[in-house]
Amino acid sequence: MTDAAKQSSPTPYVPRQISGPVLMGVVPGQPLAVAHRAAELAFSLGVKLVCAYVDVTTYLAEEPDGRVEARPIDPDGVDDDIEGISATIAADLRAAFDGTGIDWSFVTLAGDPARALGRLAESADASLIVVGTRERGLGARLEELLVGSVAVHLTHRQHRPVLVVPLAPHRHQPKAGR
Repeated sequence: MTDAAKQSSPTPYVPRQISGPVLMGVVPGQPLAVAHRAAELAFSLGVKLVCAYVDVTTYLAEEPDGRVEARPIDPDGVDDDIEGISATIAADLRAAFDGTGIDWSFVTLAGDPARALGRLAESADASLIVVGTRERGLGARLEELLVGSVAVHLTHRQHRPVLVVPLAPHRHQPKAGR
């Protein structure tokens, strides 16, 4: 083999042990199927599960002293109980995970869900991101048309794998007589 051929040969692939957490995006009222799949994956990989709820009614603003804080998009708008929503989600996750041996945590983020989850994935060096699909229905279709799919935005904005857990998938019903 010539020196030129040795230099151009590809470096052999060496798999690495996954060590970063599994990051799961959570929304209020989301079926536990998403949490269960994310927890099973984190448990199987031997890594932590980080559950994140993104408050879309706020955005991140940097203060002159360098601090970053969440501010409401509409300070005069309806006062959603974000602390209450976060507490309810955390309580639901606690009920699902306590006593299972899953190492997990919960965090509330601000802003655009795909960007916020991407930032957290980067800072936590997450191995992958898990999200659920939207429930079926006209409201979900309209929302997706207006704001798009978080899963699609995630796959286009960062380099980590994204696992999309289907919720209430459409089941094909065989026609009578077949």
